[in-house]
Amino acid sequence: MEAESEPYVRLATLRQLHQVVADLNRATSLADTLQAVADGVVAGLGFELACVNLVQPDGDLVIAAFAGNAAAEALITGRVGSRASWERRLSMGEAWGDLHFIPHTEGWVLLDDDVPQWHTEGPEPRFADEWHPHDRLYAPMYASGGGQELLGVISVDRPRNGRHPGPWGQEALQMYASQAAIAISNARLRANMQRALVRLEREQQALRASEESFRQAFEYAPSGMAIAEMGGDQHGRLLRTNDALCRLLGRPASAMRRYSFADLVHPEDIGTLLRTSAEGGRAELRLARRDGTYVWVSLRNSVVADTTDGPRFLLTHVEDIEERKRHELHLAHRASHDSLTGLPNSAELRSRLAARLCRRPHSVRATAVEALDAAYGEPSAPGRAVPEHDFDYNPHTDAGSFDHHVHIVAPTSDADGGAGGGADDGTKGLAVLFCDLDGFKSINDRFGHHTGDAVLIEVARRLTTCVRDGDTVARLGGDEFVVLADGLGSADAADLAVRLRNAIIPPIRVDGRAVRVGASFGIGWASCGMSADEVLHSADQRMYVEKRSRAKVHRRAG
Repeated sequence: MEAESEPYVRLATLRQLHQVVADLNRATSLADTLQAVADGVVAGLGFELACVNLVQPDGDLVIAAFAGNAAAEALITGRVGSRASWERRLSMGEAWGDLHFIPHTEGWVLLDDDVPQWHTEGPEPRFADEWHPHDRLYAPMYASGGGQELLGVISVDRPRNGRHPGPWGQEALQMYASQAAIAISNARLRANMQRALVRLEREQQALRASEESFRQAFEYAPSGMAIAEMGGDQHGRLLRTNDALCRLLGRPASAMRRYSFADLVHPEDIGTLLRTSAEGGRAELRLARRDGTYVWVSLRNSVVADTTDGPRFLLTHVEDIEERKRHELHLAHRASHDSLTGLPNSAELRSRLAARLCRRPHSVRATAVEALDAAYGEPSAPGRAVPEHDFDYNPHTDAGSFDHHVHIVAPTSDADGGAGGGADDGTKGLAVLFCDLDGFKSINDRFGHHTGDAVLIEVARRLTTCVRDGDTVARLGGDEFVVLADGLGSADAADLAVRLRNAIIPPIRVDGRAVRVGASFGIGWASCGMSADEVLHSADQRMYVEKRSRAKVHRRAG
């Protein structure tokens, strides 16, 4: 079972990972990019030392950047290790996905090879996953495009928690190494493009040769490139696109010249495109493919002059970031959902509930409506449902203010709660059904956690099939579940609780045996002026009231 705080740790790690990846893209040169790669490992991935070994034209690897220790940086930066020694290292030890881990029990044979290294002595590990000073962990960086061209290797040391990285840390380091490889390739590409632009400006007599150099860099760039008009009635119209961009969007070059990026961008991203400045602007957005699907790309703009006094054009570098976006969505989903059942977890439940609540109690809104009714001679009856409006008058200010938040209120007849409820007064609200499984602990104790996990998965499935598409079923933790169902009255919520309980009661077969659990439900109601924790606490208390009232009913599991 996951610890309750783990989703928050993952969200914090995800934010740090996003920040250090963003720092890679802000670097202005290859040297800055390499140093940003090393600094990002120390700042965002939980290691005290990081070293970037870059492949040179002759194949050997030079230490191009170091972070975490000034003395070590001065000692080994710029030193070279042979390609053969590095290939030997990357073939040893344990493969953690794309990572290579060489424990100290095997790494002693590497102490005398020609790869520069720096480490301190330390005691033997006290437990299996404790980090030893002679442990080595490498993250190779490969060029994009489906090949296995090695760009360099990130080596890390001394994790701050003193332990070998777990699956989450390994995945984060692999993803970071992939993004670092893209950043290094892009830095080299930008350097080549900048050199071509300098030649276009400074070497007038070699203009034809410079144009050819630019053409080749443009046409054969591994990432998409485009040249667009700048200014005038045709501002933004694509004049030229390279083969990589045409392949990415599935459109021929002749068809691309009929469009601008504004014609191809996803409707939800048009604002992002318009906010991107022409000079040095950068944006992440979706562009339309020929088949109607969309692909996530990163745009980077530069302004290019055709001749000394000629027109100016917009040079746009288009990088495919679909895989990165997919990883981000995957990591975000893992951080907000229960790993066992796939349901929203406690943090996501509270986030969804808090999004429906505001700090102002609904009584303020009712007072304003009652005042309007009284002005027209129609006083409000006690307990009458308040209609929903797109505006709200605040009696504590001199002038009215618009409020597009739709307030929610609990049915007044259900103030005493419970899984049942009093007479339905017709008010519809956001019902919060707190579910606690009866007899689950005995199943866990008797048959083990494997059976218990299978029961939780099946209960989650049954709950999900009994609710509407817009409702939320979340696992709060342990054997506790919460259902959020909007637009229900007291009787509706009581009926839903009965349906959910009846869905849980039938036997559950696990490994050839049938086990049975019951369920106690408490119905709470969300209302503006309450916090998410207050709403859940109210439903929890009502669940325990029902559980105590049913204590004499014999429940049997097994």
